[in-house]
Amino acid sequence: MQVNETLNEGLKRGYTISFTAAELDAKVNEKLIEAQPTIEMKGFRKGKVPMAMLKKQFGPRVLGEAMQETVDGAIAKHFETSGDRPASQPDVKMTNDDWKEGDDIEIAMTYERLPDVPEVDFRSIKIERLVTTVADAEVDEALGNLAKSANNFEDRKKGAKAKSGDQVVINFLGKVDGEAFDGGAAEDYPLVLGSNSFIPGFEDQLVGVKVGDDIEVKVAFPAEYGAANLAGKDAVFECKINAVKEPKPAEINDELAKQFGAEDLAALKGQISERLGAEYTGAARGVTKRKLMDALDVVVSFELPESMLEAEAGSIAHQLWHDENPDVEGHNHDAVETTDEHRTLATRRVKLGLFLAELGTKKEITVSDTEMQQAVMQQAQQYPGQERQFYEFIQKNEQALQQIRAPLFEDKVVDYILELADVSEKTVNKDELQAAIEALGDD
Repeated sequence: MQVNETLNEGLKRGYTISFTAAELDAKVNEKLIEAQPTIEMKGFRKGKVPMAMLKKQFGPRVLGEAMQETVDGAIAKHFETSGDRPASQPDVKMTNDDWKEGDDIEIAMTYERLPDVPEVDFRSIKIERLVTTVADAEVDEALGNLAKSANNFEDRKKGAKAKSGDQVVINFLGKVDGEAFDGGAAEDYPLVLGSNSFIPGFEDQLVGVKVGDDIEVKVAFPAEYGAANLAGKDAVFECKINAVKEPKPAEINDELAKQFGAEDLAALKGQISERLGAEYTGAARGVTKRKLMDALDVVVSFELPESMLEAEAGSIAHQLWHDENPDVEGHNHDAVETTDEHRTLATRRVKLGLFLAELGTKKEITVSDTEMQQAVMQQAQQYPGQERQFYEFIQKNEQALQQIRAPLFEDKVVDYILELADVSEKTVNKDELQAAIEALGDD
């Protein structure tokens, strides 16, 4: 085997790797000798088939395998010897397209190597960490929202007109072209006006009704309505108003607490305070992490693989295009052009991603099996009733596992840096924390 360098420009590398026909033939013979004891052929005992016949019978197939193994082995040895780590899959192709058995083999390989990542004195990085405590007023506000969500409805005064947010209890019969249709009738149905639980326009026409009123509600079923026989059709609903009720927020007491699984009001307040505290801590960490990334973006500088920049810029452009065109499903659309803005963002992401990955590797930072299990279980909870199926899918899908592992790994590397950096704390209220979040903008 002979290796010759053909390209050494920045991070770009190119090599030709050649093998003689004799080297390849030796590899074929080696594989045939290895397989000979197990081969049976008519007229010969098992393991006694002459090599010449084996080569005639199996040589072409073994030749292909030998070529692939030889090339793969040469590439692996090259990376082991050179210490290069390719930024993406190397481009490998034969230089002699008219190759035939008995010819020497030459392949050309080009790739971009991952750059050498510089050391950084993290003690020189100054970061301000925001600390937010939960105020009693914020707990009370959350309690009030819970009470509203647990609304009771009480009859309005006789003759009172229904308002948006009220509950009307109705009998209704729906007709299309004068004929009643399945599922279009009910009695004593409680409908909260403004809940948008009925066809668009239905609830609006009940605002202002009184108990005892008979009213015809005229609406049109949406064109995309689930029942094909009703989609796009005009309908008339004959409605009788049996009751008009106004919302009455539940009282904030031990009974409300029990509705939400707490022993008493004090316990519910404690749960709310804990939840809000966790939310504030998570939000503050996001701000801290972003500030750290901004600082690293300034102090870290090294050459980046062009292939990675192009891929990331393309991915950013594609995602932003879909964000701006949410109605377009799939990817059967015209190519999305990348801009300088996309490339700037890609440069930051690739640089910081490579830096954090290299630092984590050098410092032997890992994500434990327990941490992965916890993360998978948390994500599985997003699919109630399908947790087991989700878990089994994740375990069999390495790419999905990596998508879960990557942010865990990154957070652990961030924690490592923050332990070394010059971090000061600043106490802020909820509004100041929100302002800090909004000031971050896009990464």
